[in-house]
Amino acid sequence: MTNKKLRILGTRGVPAAHGGFETFAEHLAVYLQQQGWQVTVYCQACSGNAISEDTWRGIRRVHVPVTVQGAISTVLFDWKSTWHACRESGLVLTLGYNTAVFGLIYRLTGTRNIINMDGIEWRRQKWPAWARFWLWLNDWLGCFIGNHLIADHPEIKALLSGRVSPNKIAMIPYGADCIKMHAPEPYGLRRETYAVVIARAEPENLILDMVRAWSRKTRKLTLVVLGDYQLGLPYQLAVKAAASDEVLFTGAIYDKEIVQALRVNALFYLHGHTVGGTNPSLVEALGAGNAIVAHDNKFNRWVAGDAALYFSDEDGCAAIIDTLLTDDKQLAKLKSQALRRHQEAFTWEKILAEYQALFEQWI
Repeated sequence: MTNKKLRILGTRGVPAAHGGFETFAEHLAVYLQQQGWQVTVYCQACSGNAISEDTWRGIRRVHVPVTVQGAISTVLFDWKSTWHACRESGLVLTLGYNTAVFGLIYRLTGTRNIINMDGIEWRRQKWPAWARFWLWLNDWLGCFIGNHLIADHPEIKALLSGRVSPNKIAMIPYGADCIKMHAPEPYGLRRETYAVVIARAEPENLILDMVRAWSRKTRKLTLVVLGDYQLGLPYQLAVKAAASDEVLFTGAIYDKEIVQALRVNALFYLHGHTVGGTNPSLVEALGAGNAIVAHDNKFNRWVAGDAALYFSDEDGCAAIIDTLLTDDKQLAKLKSQALRRHQEAFTWEKILAEYQALFEQWI
């Protein structure tokens, strides 16, 4: 029996159908399985009463049923998954610190737990005060409860190093596929006749600022905005109200091929994230060779480097849009630099090999 055993917790499961952590978990699980590891991924089930198991691409999946809704469902899922995982052998990788306090069980059972500390989730404006306190508390507790920590950005490592020894922290960013082919054209959008925004509709992602900047004047191009926009949510209503007729809201899209097609065919990509870490959507834009317009902060600047033009407010964003729509040479330069930056730091081959090397130090 191999001693290369890993259990992955903290995502909704594989194959990926939601966000960045699910995509990462899928890539990591498949990679390690091919390297001879026995990999288990805990998956959230919406029905049933008993925990069940199956196999997907050689990966063991443990389905944990949670029938309640809302934020409490994630907490309950993490609790059940942790309780199940602590009774088995092997290393644990926890993706996210949202319920890091449950890791005390691993300490009591001698289970080695590596935590990917994600971004600074408790700073997001969408959370009520009690939720922000819970996240902040678990952010701190995770630093001490985990056997080792992974930071996905140098600034996150610097933040964590103020709490624990830097030797306890590995800096490994997020990865992305390289997309070079001219994919099909969803929604009838011809290549390079639109710009694209791919982000959750939350205030800290500055979607309202970017939509307003685009909608100031007639562009004769489309701004395509991916994400779930619901009636009754003030910020999302404000975004839609600010949009001109040249803004297309597609809704949330989880079909990987459609998202990749929208990326690779875009004239450029707008990225307004302000809350830190290596954001998956920005890394995926690099892999697609997108020219990038990004909010000016230390997180985005490290990731995109010279593959982006940076704005600090709505006026700055509008000015960059005006420039790019009339400067083909600048667009071509940014696209070339995006692919170079991706190859330099964010290929899956590089990222997954670094994870495996870290795990081998702990088994």
